[in-house]
Order: sequence, then structure tokens, then C-alpha cells
Amino acid sequence: MTYRLGVDVGGTFTDLLLFDQTSGNFWRHKTPSTPHDSSEGILNGVTAICNKAGVTPADVEFFLHGTTVATNAVLEGKGARVGLITSKGYRQIMQIARSFVPGGLAGWIVWPKPEPLAALEDTHEVSGRMDAQGNEIAAIDEAEIREALTALRDSGVEALTVSLINAYLNGAHEKRVGELAAQIMPGIPISLSHEVLPEMQEYERTLTTVANASVRPVVGKYVRNLRSRLREGGMAGSLSLLRSDGGLMSSEKSEEHPVSLLMSGPAGGVTGAIWVGRNAGIKNILTLDVGGTSTDVALIENLEARRQRTTEVGHLQVRASALDVKTVGAGGGSIAYVPELTRALRVGPQSAGAVPGPVAYGKGGTLPTVTDANVVLGYLPENLLGGTFQLDREGAKQAVQTIADALGIGLMEAARGIIDIVNENMFGALRMISVQQGYDPRDFAVMGFGGAGPLHVNAVAKLMGSWPAVSPVSPGVLCALGDATTRMRTETARSFSRRVSDTDEDSVIAVLEEMAAQTRRELLAEGVAESDIISVFELDVRYEGQAFEVPLSIDPETLRKDGLKGVTARFDAEHHRLFTFNMDSAHELVNLRAVAMGPALELAAPALEQGDGNPQAAKIRDHQLWDKDRMVPAVIYDRARLRAGDIIPGPAIVTEMDSTTLIEANCVGTVDHVGNILINLA
Repeated sequence: MTYRLGVDVGGTFTDLLLFDQTSGNFWRHKTPSTPHDSSEGILNGVTAICNKAGVTPADVEFFLHGTTVATNAVLEGKGARVGLITSKGYRQIMQIARSFVPGGLAGWIVWPKPEPLAALEDTHEVSGRMDAQGNEIAAIDEAEIREALTALRDSGVEALTVSLINAYLNGAHEKRVGELAAQIMPGIPISLSHEVLPEMQEYERTLTTVANASVRPVVGKYVRNLRSRLREGGMAGSLSLLRSDGGLMSSEKSEEHPVSLLMSGPAGGVTGAIWVGRNAGIKNILTLDVGGTSTDVALIENLEARRQRTTEVGHLQVRASALDVKTVGAGGGSIAYVPELTRALRVGPQSAGAVPGPVAYGKGGTLPTVTDANVVLGYLPENLLGGTFQLDREGAKQAVQTIADALGIGLMEAARGIIDIVNENMFGALRMISVQQGYDPRDFAVMGFGGAGPLHVNAVAKLMGSWPAVSPVSPGVLCALGDATTRMRTETARSFSRRVSDTDEDSVIAVLEEMAAQTRRELLAEGVAESDIISVFELDVRYEGQAFEVPLSIDPETLRKDGLKGVTARFDAEHHRLFTFNMDSAHELVNLRAVAMGPALELAAPALEQGDGNPQAAKIRDHQLWDKDRMVPAVIYDRARLRAGDIIPGPAIVTEMDSTTLIEANCVGTVDHVGNILINLA
């Protein structure tokens, strides 16, 4: 028997999903996260879920894990102190940056420029130079390099970045600096720019390599600690981490290349949603992953998630492939408040998190949150997690009453106001990935998951005009399911920078084939069988003179068949969709990438017993909830007892171990053949 264990560590809960690949059975478990040391919460969960399934940790062959350790290190400014070695004349590369100021016209007045990840006093210049073709025009001076490295070591840097001009064409000088650094600063992780990002544009290459160096000590310590504790617990299987682009990398590779993990957390939910969509026969999906602190949204077209070439975390924007996920500070724990100045209700981004949590959890929280508003309105029944968790409705009412008093309105109106605002925030994020990218949201279903997603998905679908609203089975642990069903993935990049008219298919394919061979070797080293590896190519194309590229992915066969003409035609179509116009300028190839992927896991969702359409057998009790301006009768159902084909008229609430689904008035939920609830307008 082959067991796969997916583990997703969130800010509030750690979710686990254990999967038996032979029988298709799965077990799930939720345990409180332990922010001081995540591995503690993970081990608690591993022990509990193995007991449930009647297996030992030694039976788990694959441990697959999505983590926010790298993300949090960046957001909280807790990365390592980084030393930077760069070429003569480029010492201020991190300070000059891109002179880009976010915000409106007055953005430069009020925008505090973020501190560069490598300080100026920790940046040293060395002589030696490569030209724009990668030929050496000035040799390096080893004595000078030793002096710079000794100074950095003595000043106490914790990680080192080497980023020299034009190193993406020839990394010989960087390699030598790295060798000397290994002698002079033993034990300090070294990141070389031509290995991390062999692409042109010095600032992006330097920034990405510095970000990689900054999170290496934090991620390395976390991964080594987790690996040793799992081994002590008897787990001998492989440990892999989820990359930002939705693929997997081995834990050893993630220690060297943690910049690929910055969006690891949200990527699990997107891969989980693709798996649900494939089983439910839904191809176009907007995902709504609502946790305790934030909501992540993404767009899936034809069961393919949109990827982007940049990863954004807070103010940091690095060059690393990632799923196109947008995050807003709106979750179950988001705090509602009324500022003195405007006297207008605001919700989030501050969150009550896991500790002290919403007032209704009875763990010492005092501030009103989205969860409390849901409890007051009757959308979240008092007994959760199958009755093991009792909510404090009176406490929630008192907390929300403070908002009602501040606004001079009734309790229910205040609670509904909190929910309306948080739904609008989610709606805004979904517009960013659909309407603003040239997609019509009415062509998509919206899928709500995470602990609080199914509570809000019906209302958000109404705002978007996206039907059906989908509540998948076990929505609370869908990210862990995504981690468990992901395939290995690796990629490499190279700058090419030529007009399409000045090159031909053969020279482009020759470079791509060489890169593909390199990525295949990496996967073979990870233990993936040669016959299971699939290669795809990605080309960054732009009109000559433009400052940004459009990435296009293409498989080797199509590239050979349609040639570069096919690529430019696809670029024109994509450019028109994004910007509504095309240009007469020549096309230019900018960067080439080769991606290698391991086998996709063909897991079918277990079919549900067929019912007669009447959900009475699953009814728990009658209930009252708020609709528009009054309390109305509703019914609470137990999801575990629903059968395929059951039709649930709204207003209704469906409860399960890890989440609660709300079906609003004038809507109706239908249970599909694998147990997803599809909500449509009545």
C-alpha cells in the first residue's frame, strides 16, 4: 500500500489529509497551528491521523507539504542579514531599484520606501567584467575578493549573495567568488545569481538572488528541523515541499532555492481546486480560499491555473514562477471596527488569528470579527466540528453590539454590514484576476474552500454572476488535498534576446532541448522515472521596444509543427486579450524556459451513494437565520448523510467536520455524484 500525506500549515490551523493510493480511501485531520515552531503542530497531526487510519508513520511513502515559512519571513522582515558582492560601479543597485512608486499621484509623498534586503554597508564591489556576449574583458582580483569576503564575515552577515554584471551569460567569475567564500565564510549559505536566475535585467536578477539568500537560513533551519523530527517519529518516506508554481520540490532542493516557496501556501488550494474540478466536470473556476487571516483567489481556465513570472509578497516582487494568486486581508478572524475620523465601518486586514481568535471561540478574544458576525446572523450554528466545539453566541452578540452602538444601528444590521463588507473585499480580489485580465467572470464557476470559504461562496457568486457556487467535499482541508495530489516540477531559464526575424526554430529548439535535458536530470536525481517525465517550454515574447513580456507555454511537438510563426500569432492574440490592441512592431524573444514535470496523480474521487433527491435523511434540525431584514426559518443538514442528487432549497446550512456551507434564500444546492454541493439561483 502506498500512503501519501498532504500537510498544509495555515496561520490558524494545520490541515492534514492522508491518502491511500491503492484503495482511494482518505482520512483528514485538523489541529491548531503552533506558530512558535510549526513542526510541533505537524507532528501532533501526523500522530493523530496515523492513529485514525490505523497505520504507522513508517507506512507513509510521500510527505507533501505547503508552507508559509518563507512568506512570513519576508512579510515580518525576519529574513537573514545578507551580504552582497557586485561589480564595480553597481554598489547602489538595491537602493536605486526600479524607481517605481505604487499608489496615486501623491504616492511618493506618503509611501515609505521599503528597506532593501541587502544593506548598503553590507554591499561590496569587486573588479572583473564580462561583456554582453559573456566574454571576459577584465579579470577578477582574488586578493580584493578575499578582502571583501573577510570584511563581510567579520561584520556578521548570515547569508551571501554574489551578483555580477552579465553573469547570466557566463558565471565563471561568480563561481570563483563562491569558491573563495566557501573557504573564508564556512557554514554561511551562498546564492549565486547565475544559478538562481540566469536572466538579463541586473536589478531583477540581483533582487531575486538576495531574496533567496535572505530566506535561506530561516527555511533551511525549518526544513532540517522538520525532517529530523519526522525521521525520529519513524517516517522514512520522501519529504517534498510545494513550490509557488504549484509543483513539488524535494526538501533538500528547497533549502538551496527557497525563493521558489514564497507562494507555497496558497498554491496547494489551487492544485486541490483543479483536482475537484476534474472530478466534477467543471473546467473554468475562480477559487475563493478563505482562511482565518486572509483570502486567496486564483483563476483556472480549462483546468490550467494561470501562472505569472513574478512572485509578489508585500512590497517584494521577485522573478520566480508562481500561480497568479491574489491575497486580501479578509478572513474569518478579520476584525471589524469603526474609525473615529470617518465613522464608517471597516473590516480587516487586522486579524484575531488563532490566538486569541474570534470572541465566539471563547479563547479570550474581545474584538468583533467576521466569524462573530456569522454566528450572530445564524449562518454559523453554535456547535461545530460535529458538536465537539461549542460557539459562544452571547459573547459574539456583545462584541458585534459595540459596532452597532458606534454606528447607531441595530445588532443584526451591524452584523450583516460586516459580512457585506468582507464579501465586497473578496469580490474586489476576484475582479483583479478576472475582469482586469480580460476574462468574463460569468464564464466561470466560483469554488469556496478553506475553513470559511463555503460560508461566503454563495454571496460572492451573486456579486460576480459566476454560477454554480461550488462547495467541495472537505473544503477545510482542500489545501492539504492539493499538496497530496501535486506532481514534481522543476524549471530553468535563459535570456535569449533576439528578434524573431533574426533567428530560426532550430536555434531556439537547440537551446530549449539543452535546458530540458538539465531539468530532466534534476527530476531523475529526485527518483522520478525517465518515462514519467513530461517537458514543456515557455517563451517570453514582446514587441520590440516594449519593457514587459507576455509568457507563453508550448509543448515541444507544437513548437516544431507550428514554428515561431505559431508563437507570434499566439502572442498577438494574448496581447489583444490583455490590452485590446496589437502593434506593427517586430516580435522579440526575450527569455526561454524549460519545465520538467513528474507524473500526474490520477486519483478519482470516491462516488457517493445515489439518493432520490430528498435530503430529509440528512436533516439535523430546524433553524432561524437572518435574511435581508428579518429572521427566516431554515434547515441545518449533516453533509456526511447527504446522497448524490439531493436537492437542498435555501435558506439552509450544511455542516461537516471542517467547514460550514451557507445556501442563501432564492438559491438551491444540488449534490453531485462525488459529493460537491453546486449552488445555483432557484
